[in-house]
Formats: sequence, C-alpha cells, structure tokens
Amino acid sequence: MDAILNAVKLFFDTFGATIMLPIIIFVLALVLGAKFGRAFRAGVTVGIAFIGINLVIGLFWGSLTEVGQALVTNLDIQRNVYDVGWPSAAAIAFGTNVGLAVIPIALGVNIIMLLLKLTKTLNVDIWNFWHFAFLGSLVSIATNNLVYGLIAAGIAAAFALFLADWTAKAVQSFYNVPGISIPHLTSAPGIPFAILVNWIFEKIPGLRDLKADPDTIKKKWGIFGEPVILGLVIGLILGILAYAFNVPAEKATLKVIADILGVGMNLAAVMLILPRMVAILMEGLIPVSEAAREFMKKRASGREIYIGLDSAILIGHPAAISSALVLVPIAILLSLILPGNRVILFADLAVIPFVVALFAPLLKGNIVRMIVAGTFELLVGFYIATSMAPFFTQAALSAGFELPESAVQITSIADGFLWPGWLFTNLTHLLGGPIGLAILAALLVVVIFLYSRNREAWEVAAGAPKEAK
Repeated sequence: MDAILNAVKLFFDTFGATIMLPIIIFVLALVLGAKFGRAFRAGVTVGIAFIGINLVIGLFWGSLTEVGQALVTNLDIQRNVYDVGWPSAAAIAFGTNVGLAVIPIALGVNIIMLLLKLTKTLNVDIWNFWHFAFLGSLVSIATNNLVYGLIAAGIAAAFALFLADWTAKAVQSFYNVPGISIPHLTSAPGIPFAILVNWIFEKIPGLRDLKADPDTIKKKWGIFGEPVILGLVIGLILGILAYAFNVPAEKATLKVIADILGVGMNLAAVMLILPRMVAILMEGLIPVSEAAREFMKKRASGREIYIGLDSAILIGHPAAISSALVLVPIAILLSLILPGNRVILFADLAVIPFVVALFAPLLKGNIVRMIVAGTFELLVGFYIATSMAPFFTQAALSAGFELPESAVQITSIADGFLWPGWLFTNLTHLLGGPIGLAILAALLVVVIFLYSRNREAWEVAAGAPKEAK
C-alpha cells in the first residue's frame, strides 16, 4: 500500500499543478459533456492562468519576504519559534505517513459527500490537500496513533467542503467567479473573525458609516486611490520601513533608494497583473461551469455543483492585497510587543493575503474593517502558534525536516496560526483520540445540519447578498 501511495504522490509531485490541473479540467469538462475542442482549450487556458498567477505570487512573495526580514533585523526581534513558511509546512505534511494517504482519503470523502448531497463542491485543488494532511499529522503526533491522524485528515477534508459551500455564494458574488468555491483551510477559518469585527463596527456610530472600499478610495483620492498607485505607495512605505533605517555605513545611498523603489514597483505590478491572470483563469473555467450546469440540469434536477479552487484566485482583488500589505508591518509589530509570544515571522508574511481574502465579501471590501479583522486574527494566531509549536516541530522532525539554525521550534502562518489546527490537536491530545475525534465529527455534523436547515441565513452571514423574495 505504501508503495502505491508513494507512486501517486511522486506522480503528482513530478507533474505539478501547472500540468496536472489542465489535465483534470480537460477530463472533468469532457465527463460533464463539453465538446472536445472546448474542453481542451479550457484545460490549457486554466494551466496558463495558474502559471501566470504563480509567477506573480512568486514576485510578491520574494518582495515581502525580503521586507519582513529587513524589518525583523531593524527591530532586532529575538524569538525561538521560527516561521518556516507554508512551502515547508506542505513538505512536512506530505512527508509524514498521513501525507501519503491524504489524496485518496480526501477524494473519497468528497465523492461520498457529493453522493449524499452533503456538499456542492467538487474539490480539484489537490495540491492544497496538504492542509488536511497537516492537521492529520498533528493529531497523529498528539495521540501517537497513525489511524487517528488519518481519520482527522478525513474530517478536515469534510470540514473544508462545508466551509467552501458556506462561503461560495459570497465569493461568487463579490469576486464575480460563478460556479467557484474555496475549500482552502488558510482562508475560510478567518470568517468568524470577520463576522465579529463587522458586528462590532456596526454597533459604533461613525465607524459603521466609514466607507473604505477600493471604489470609494479611488473616488476620494483620485489617482492615488487606483489599485496600481495604491500598491506603489504601500510598497514604497514598506520599503522605507525596511531599508531606510539602521543602514550600514558601507551601504550606498543609491542602493537603498533602489531597494525602496523596487518594492514599490513590484507591488504595483502585482496589483495590476494578478487580477488579469485571474480573468484568464475564469475564461478557462467558464466552459466547465456551463457544462456542469447542463449536466446537473439533465441528470440531477438542476442541482448546483461548485468547482473548488485555491484562494490564490481571490488575492488579486485590491481590497484583499491592500489590507494584507498594511498588515505586514502590523504583524511584525505584534510579534515584538505581544507578551508571551515566542514566534518570529519570516517566510510566511506573503501568505497574509490568503488569510484575509474571504473577509472581503462580508466586509464589502472595506479595507479598514479588513485590517482590523486581520489584526485580530493574527493577534490570536501568535498565541495559537506559540502553543502549537511543539506539535508542529515534532511533525517536522518525524518527516525528516531540518530545523533552521538557532530555531528551537518552528511554525507557519498557514495552519500554524489558525484555529482548526489548535482545535483538532488539543481535543485529541487532552481528551484522547477516540473522544476528541468523536467531538470533531459531531461538531461537523451539527454545523452541516444547521447550515442545511437555513442556507440563506448562513450564506448572508458570510457575505452573500440577500436573495430577492
């Protein structure tokens, strides 16, 4: 069995998302009844779009990682839990025994839930199955039992499908991506924070009337409110904070200026190019979405089906990326001032847009509210990461991951900062595997039942527009 799972993992790792996703989309479109030529073009277009998205995210990642490291150096932050970033967390997740089995487990859970009409999402975002593997690995470490870890990974996969269904209408309406849902466990866990912050803002006179969405900012600020210029300005501010202080005497002034301008231009480019890559992606997905509608109309009385994708398709929105950029120095400041925090951020600062992406529909793109909600989630996240670091580190060591020099323990914003990992690990660690898993399964059943009883109210709570009566 291990040999088969290793072969499956090797196959997906070798070909990667930019090759496998077009093949999956092509085959899915054919199965749903699309004509060969249209299905083939859809697959190729989706692959091209993801290549573009990954290139732009790589540029964004590089710029923010360098800025974050410079800020940490300037502030002389010393901590012993290092942020190793989501790529390392994903490698750790797939390097454990749970990781080998997560693809068939997650696909099996998805198929069963579709057949039982417990979900509308067909999750083709196979590369982000690592989140399920990671939660399962933490449970396996907490209980010292592989079977419990595998069960936890299955529950995590089902939980992601529920979150995708819950937020789908909001995502489709706000981001204009029909037929899409986001079963991504870096983004969806932030919804409770957004709901709480939105409720607080609505109770405060003055603040509740403050409009700070990109369109309003553009109208008020003119050219300085345009996404590209906003990215440039925020990038220049981040560059100044990172490179203009504590400059070594031997470092030329021109080099400092070049570094600052480089950050500004890189982030301006991200603001312009990323939404265009997403538009290309949607061009490729439209034939699949239309074929899915026709297929379900003929064979399942018009039942809806969503295509589950990575939240990377959302982060190019000006509200998501602008609020995330402001949260970078806030995250560094929090790591400095929070009492009891042991985490220092490095590699995962660029994952913050993924954390806040699903805030936007509920908060109507209000950047001020998104920044407050993001600050709240990061604040809680530092304490989650500090408490979870021993389990995170043990999972890394079991997968053969080498710790960075001078790091006692490790974490990442993706999963390490988020409450699902804390909930899964602590329930099974403190109550034992069987009881903890039973509680997790019961909680999942309850929320799916409550959601099914009043879908519209739940979807409106997540930011979907109210349906006209």
